Amino acid sequence: MKFVVGILTFSLGIISEAIHSLLDLLAAMITYFSVSMSDKPADRQHQYGHGKIENLSAFLESVLLVITCVWIVYEAINRLLTNESSVTVTIWSYAVVIVSMIIDISRSRMLFKVAKRDNSQALKADAIHFSTDILSSAVVLLGLVCAHFGYYKADAISAIGVAIIVLFISYRLGKSAIDVLLDRVPDGLTEKVEARLKANTDIVGFHDLKIRVAGPDTFVKVNVHIGHDLDLEAAHDICDRIEKDICTMIPKCEIIVHAEPE
Repeated sequence: MKFVVGILTFSLGIISEAIHSLLDLLAAMITYFSVSMSDKPADRQHQYGHGKIENLSAFLESVLLVITCVWIVYEAINRLLTNESSVTVTIWSYAVVIVSMIIDISRSRMLFKVAKRDNSQALKADAIHFSTDILSSAVVLLGLVCAHFGYYKADAISAIGVAIIVLFISYRLGKSAIDVLLDRVPDGLTEKVEARLKANTDIVGFHDLKIRVAGPDTFVKVNVHIGHDLDLEAAHDICDRIEKDICTMIPKCEIIVHAEPE
């Protein structure tokens, strides 16, 4: 719908939105594939599972968006410099943008809900992506209103506005994906786990806490100090309780606790 209306009305703002939506479709297909693959259990070649496929797909999505932005900015600047002002604003121009905003609102809400339920970074990335599409559509709508009243440069300016918004989304998605691919611990997670361990009266202390994330899964390793007079069964029970406690705080968590005598 956006492509047809954009071509018929010569609106760069709507055409840029159409290309953005085309990449949304591609990104959604990548996300669908990655979520399906990441759900596969661990095997001999992928002993930590396949969760990072989600993060790789999010990075590829950000690269596609950057490529789109380069074309949009180039075309918009070219129109501004050559004073092209052949935009024809019709009722269909407004209709396609408003319908797009309504669809974006509904799908972003559904994605946020499922992403929270399944702790899926790929779905969360899509939800953020689609929620910001609402803002970019609003920028295009403003450009159409200005063009309707004779300020035709507003269409090209709105296209640049869309590109800036998409670049910001791309940066956030790309940074988040790279952080996980490089095993960067999510902000605040180490502090939360440390607080739980410090509050545990069964242990004297702990060290070498390590956390890594792969897709929806979180892996935790820690060495704890316990009383030297405890037998093996008691030490095992303490480790079990620690594992259950951490897993109640972090969804889809796999934890290994190594006990050492104090």
